[in-house]
Amino acid sequence: MIAWLKAHADRASVGTNALSLRLVTTLLEKQPGTRLIHVPYRAAVSVIEDLVAGRTDLAMDTPLRLPLVRSGSIKALAVTNETRLVVAPDIPTFAEMGLPALSYSQWYGLFAPMGTPANIIERLNLAAVEGLADPAVAARLAPFGMQLFPHERQTPQALAAMQKADAEKWWPLIKEFGIKAE
Repeated sequence: MIAWLKAHADRASVGTNALSLRLVTTLLEKQPGTRLIHVPYRAAVSVIEDLVAGRTDLAMDTPLRLPLVRSGSIKALAVTNETRLVVAPDIPTFAEMGLPALSYSQWYGLFAPMGTPANIIERLNLAAVEGLADPAVAARLAPFGMQLFPHERQTPQALAAMQKADAEKWWPLIKEFGIKAE
């Protein structure tokens, strides 16, 4: 993939519909030294339509597109997760391809307004952790490629640390490349 991207520098296009995916594609340019034409989209479905039709060369999208991979309409080259996806164990990670900087996992957090009392935060967190412990919840999230964090990472402190680490990783790249939400 990297050899192909380098051979098609300034001609290879990549479609994304979210700022987070735009950041990952920027790293895909920076880390191995490739040059891509970024094509922003408003909707994920449009990204995939153009990929299937051959109007773009690459796309960053979610595991929801696995049926298209399984049917042979598109080819999955790598996942950004740190580990292979449970729903797609045959697709390697970027880290396995020698590009660990492209490791990125989309995550969701439960937030409350500033000044919310600590005891309320604790109760909300406990309720969320108890809900996530239900195997039915993990089963419902799996088709979307979502994997739950281990119990020890399901705390307000772990969420704050993850936010800080993400800001430290992505903010310099945002500034360096002048990336703005589109």
